[in-house]
Amino acid sequence: MPALADHRSETRDRLARRLAAEFATVSAGTVERCVADVQVCMTHLGFEATPDRVERLARERLVGVIKSEPPSGRGTFPPGDGDL
Repeated sequence: MPALADHRSETRDRLARRLAAEFATVSAGTVERCVADVQVCMTHLGFEATPDRVERLARERLVGVIKSEPPSGRGTFPPGDGDL
């Protein structure tokens, strides 16, 4: 199977759209960035970034995003809270 970078725009966009539909509570931009990040990380680590591999790893990351959200939703913090 060809590497994802070989068909960057068409394959990556199709993959991001499929995952965005599956993870409707996550913004499409976040899904697109996740897919791009997974591809870059896999390539950097020396793995072949095939569409199947990128999709599986991006899906795992997106599941983590969903599961990490508190039941009450993402809150906003008052100014000064969390500043380092």
